[in-house]
Amino acid sequence: LSQFLLSGNLHGGSVVASYPYDDSPTHRPTGVYSKSADDEVFKYLAKAYASHHPIMRTGKPNCPGEEGETFPDGITNGAQWYDVEGGMQDYNYVWANCFEITLELSCCKYPPTSELPKEWDNNRESLLAFIEKVHIGVKGFVRDAVTGAGLGNATIVVAGIAHNITTGKFGDFHRLLVPGTYNVTAFLMGYTPVTKENIEVKEGDATEVNFSLQPTVLPPAPNATQLTAASAPVTAITPTTVQAEAPNPPSDHQPIQPVDFRHHHFSDMEIFLRRYANEYPNITRLYSVGKSVELRELYVMEISDNPGVHEAGEPEFKYIGNMHGNEVVGRELLLNLIEYLCKNFGTDPEVTDLVQSTRIHIMPSMNPDGYEKSQEGDKGGTIGRNNSNNYDLNRNFPDQFVHVTDPTQPETHAVMAWLKSYPFVLSANLHGGSLVVNYPFDDDEQGIAIYSKSPDDAVFQKLALAYSKENAKMYQGSPCQDMYPTEYFPHGITNGAQWYNVPGGMQDWNYLHTNCFEVTIELGCVKYPKSEELPKYWAQNRRSLLQFMKQVHSGAWGFVLDAVDKRGILNATISVADINHPVTTYKDGDFWRLLVPGTYKITASARGYDPVTKVVEVGSQGAVQVNFTLSRTDSKVEMGKVLVLNTPDTSNPNEKEFETLIKDLSAENGLERLLLTSSRDVAPYRYRPYKDLSEFLRGLYLNYPHITNLTSLGQSVEFRQIWSLEISNKPNESEPEEPKIRFVAGIHGNAPVGTELLLTLAEFLCMNYKKNAAVTKLIDRTRIVIVPSLNPDGREIAQERGCTSKIGQTNAHGRDLDTDFTSKAPETKAIMENLILKQDFSLSVALDGGSLLVTYPYDKPTQSVENKETLKHLASLYANNHPVMHLGQPGCPNKSDENIPGGVIRGSEWHSHLGSMKDFSMTFGHCPEITVYTSCCYFPSAGQLPSLWADHRKSLLSMLVEVHKGVHGIVQDKSGRAIPKAAIILNEGLRVYTKEGGYFHVLLAPGFHNIDAIASGYQQKHVKVFVHDDAPSSVFIIFDTENRIFGLPRELVITVAGASMSALVLTACIIWCVCSIKSNRHKDGFHRLRQHHDDYEDEIRMMSTGSKKSLLSHEFQDETDTEEETLYSSKH
Repeated sequence: LSQFLLSGNLHGGSVVASYPYDDSPTHRPTGVYSKSADDEVFKYLAKAYASHHPIMRTGKPNCPGEEGETFPDGITNGAQWYDVEGGMQDYNYVWANCFEITLELSCCKYPPTSELPKEWDNNRESLLAFIEKVHIGVKGFVRDAVTGAGLGNATIVVAGIAHNITTGKFGDFHRLLVPGTYNVTAFLMGYTPVTKENIEVKEGDATEVNFSLQPTVLPPAPNATQLTAASAPVTAITPTTVQAEAPNPPSDHQPIQPVDFRHHHFSDMEIFLRRYANEYPNITRLYSVGKSVELRELYVMEISDNPGVHEAGEPEFKYIGNMHGNEVVGRELLLNLIEYLCKNFGTDPEVTDLVQSTRIHIMPSMNPDGYEKSQEGDKGGTIGRNNSNNYDLNRNFPDQFVHVTDPTQPETHAVMAWLKSYPFVLSANLHGGSLVVNYPFDDDEQGIAIYSKSPDDAVFQKLALAYSKENAKMYQGSPCQDMYPTEYFPHGITNGAQWYNVPGGMQDWNYLHTNCFEVTIELGCVKYPKSEELPKYWAQNRRSLLQFMKQVHSGAWGFVLDAVDKRGILNATISVADINHPVTTYKDGDFWRLLVPGTYKITASARGYDPVTKVVEVGSQGAVQVNFTLSRTDSKVEMGKVLVLNTPDTSNPNEKEFETLIKDLSAENGLERLLLTSSRDVAPYRYRPYKDLSEFLRGLYLNYPHITNLTSLGQSVEFRQIWSLEISNKPNESEPEEPKIRFVAGIHGNAPVGTELLLTLAEFLCMNYKKNAAVTKLIDRTRIVIVPSLNPDGREIAQERGCTSKIGQTNAHGRDLDTDFTSKAPETKAIMENLILKQDFSLSVALDGGSLLVTYPYDKPTQSVENKETLKHLASLYANNHPVMHLGQPGCPNKSDENIPGGVIRGSEWHSHLGSMKDFSMTFGHCPEITVYTSCCYFPSAGQLPSLWADHRKSLLSMLVEVHKGVHGIVQDKSGRAIPKAAIILNEGLRVYTKEGGYFHVLLAPGFHNIDAIASGYQQKHVKVFVHDDAPSSVFIIFDTENRIFGLPRELVITVAGASMSALVLTACIIWCVCSIKSNRHKDGFHRLRQHHDDYEDEIRMMSTGSKKSLLSHEFQDETDTEEETLYSSKH
């Protein structure tokens, strides 16, 4: 239980501070003052609150119906006011060390919202004043006078006050008292009591009083283990910078050996790990990779000279213990190893060099639940071997030869995700039950005991021997004569499958799915030896543990760099000729490839680059460094043909900083680090029906108004709102230059997991804004739109634990909304018209249920898919950040044999259908959309939500990072005027359009891509761009005025138009002259019209000038049309 000292219980219905006791022995309804032993303290505390409250301190609340009720000084004894049986404040005082009072804050129990500011003003100073009173009285420690260890549960007695308190587990205590003089006694069974007299307590901070109790019978001289463990909280040592300097020790230097030899149950182990993380913060970092079935943390202690950071070129190593809960020696050895490394860093050269050159990760217990069930003395039993779901964790990993049908366990999930998050190079898995080092492969196709050779068999033998040679008994090869008299392992090592077949083992999964080489080490014949045997195990294995770690520095290592910008290339492939096992580079382009001594041809290759091969000589002492510089494929030829643009303009420091962030988050452990450094994570624990969902969204909007905007897209059939939450640093402003991402869930009401994941994502982002630098920058540079429930009507009737139930799948009219993006139900119409058809999204992610995979467009049957590589890349990115989705084996009960390579598949190849949201988004919204199927069960129990969030959070965050990649561009004319609605055609297929300001953004798979830009009235532009997998690329397109009119050269059209105009003018002049001559020649013949001469001349004049005007007008009209056409082209 938490050691609370002071508490306030806030109520309403009056304005008064009430203190214990709340009832009396007679239980009269009112008027009995029921005095506690600490009556003076309670009155002091109650007055501290009441005296700062403008109404309470008057003692006259004037509540309606109780106008005559008064409380002197604004306080009252509870029972004197009215008798309350079973009250919380009395329980706190009687059964705990906590002093609690009850505070009635207002006459009205549920006042209008408009009254809340006034209530805050009334109570603010009182709340603060009351909190300050937690520091009054006396405080200190009670320690053993001989060992100095803190004594927990000792009793603290104050003379004259019949209420005692007890010390905490470290011997700490704090006793609230009003100012005065006191005699205080500390006593504990087995110790002589000690009394300190005339202790003066003053107003303000507590008086410090410490007690040293003498044991009544002196124990034998305590061993160092007891001293260290017990006294740690009091005598914690904070290392200084001097500790890290590693002075040269004398030649006879002996390292400090561990003294903490005992079996550590989970709580004990947890304290041990926290203690060393606290005492050695300069070289340690304690973190958890997940939780067991029974929600115990899977702790890892990192030991490095720069904890929490991957240093470029530094290899990462791990030890895992206690995978089988009853095999405990590895667990205790790893705790010993932590102690040994911490205590010897800076003084022992071997340890110092190892810690400075290696990032070491130690997981003492992978199966803490099983350990708690196991029994000391177990020699060869199985109690506690499996996890709490009774599955063997070393048969639970995906296997290359056998389909593992058991459901993947939380511990397995967590470890696989962990291994995908760090660039581990070497590892050992510590077991018990024999004495041998076992190396891959652990099984074979036939399922029999036969040597199953991996491509790196020679390397594994060398690694195994490095351990066994340092353990004399292991190296002899006949470990357990009394148990297995015929068993023999030459030099203490064996191929796994040759010993016995283990399908689903962890060591093979490490080798096949990561860059990590892992062996399994059996540490002793007895699985759970007596604690007195533990020092012997440390003595036998200390040199082996250290020597094995050093093997991480063998073989070849180096960097793979881009020839142009000298940046490291992430996920470049390192291949060794004649060894069919490539490894990949990490975020800085750094790699490590374990090899035995010899000469090798090593090739570095990456997509979009020409491979480079080098001949490398690997020696027996340390690793050899080999660096590769790769040139982009066809870069020399292409540079001469078209403009090749690769990187964004980073002249702006903010742009450079953001590009660095995107690169860091794209690295294998980048998102893991973001989660570890977030101010706090959140986890869903229940499902929210429509009313709760609406209130939750409104709560986010009201609590984070500067970065959220809540709107309704429309209503469902049953008139529920289709909510849309935008998260951005400027949620109500248009920012066309920023990428926009859409998350949609609940299209099927019977699959609400996606809804809860998106609500949790929204809260996580909001909570970490301005708290976590990475989250803050992502929100500042991204427009995030979340539609958590597209089918709220279906959700309302869906049933929890309905894993296969279709109840709630459709809307209230029985329509499957994912087939309705043609007929427009109210729900689909709302999102189509208000989001999709705005055509301003760069990426959309839809969350559904019923399997564990990602589909990409199209859902409709189609022969070809434009931009397929990009769509598949986006889907794969989500799957690869999920701990098991990328394995391609959803393992759903109704389809246990389903295999989806990489966990991604085109929608039409999985479940083909028409009218889907992703197809509509692609065709009419010009936005790529992927659909994530979050779990096999449509509506799993709420208890599974925390683990589902843990599985999907990295994938969801990876989408926020990915939306910043691809190609960002601006289209302008030569005058610098932006050209919106210009067509951007990608790879002669996919088409998008520029937005306001001439901006466009399109996601593309890494590699070279062709871009054609077209706008009416301008010459078509063609550029080639290289897209990085960890950074955005920028394109700046400047249009020239179109040089063709009606498909003909502009010069020809102008010449013809000029000639035609001249001919028309000449013709008009001739006609006018002819008319004039005829008029003169026949003047006499028209004598009858002489009287109308003036009118006639006017008519001729008007005809002549009219002809000229119409011709000129036509010419001007042509010119005007050309100008208008040009202007229109510029605008569109």
